[in-house]
Amino acid sequence: MTWKDLLTEGRIEELETSRKEIEDLRAVVARDLADAEIEGLSPDRKFATAYNAALQSAKMVIRSSGYRVRGWLGAGHYVTFECLKLSMGKSIVQTANFLDRCRRKRNIADYDLAGAVTAAEADEMLKKAKLFAKKAEKWIRDNHPKYG
Repeated sequence: MTWKDLLTEGRIEELETSRKEIEDLRAVVARDLADAEIEGLSPDRKFATAYNAALQSAKMVIRSSGYRVRGWLGAGHYVTFECLKLSMGKSIVQTANFLDRCRRKRNIADYDLAGAVTAAEADEMLKKAKLFAKKAEKWIRDNHPKYG
């Protein structure tokens, strides 16, 4: 899959971002990472909140790259992680694949089954969301310093 393929299919659009948009997304990431650590939160909610922090970090990378994912037939999160690979390259493939697996798990916990996530899975999601947020920020600073 390439940027051109995604543009042709209408899954993404070229759209310049602003420093304010990136800063607003940063605030969402920070809020969700903090909220995911609230004592007494269920593993499902901890997982979903940490997942959203990672999703917004990915969105920051894509928006900094000059694209916006369109909510394409409910596959917006999937397309986001595919675009993440296009933006950041091979170094992020493993993380993007992990996040896509988490997307499916989050969907089950949010829409189908309470108690779908274990405490260990929630802890791992939060740990990886924090690490990815740092990688995304470094990538933005290195590749699009006007947004860093």
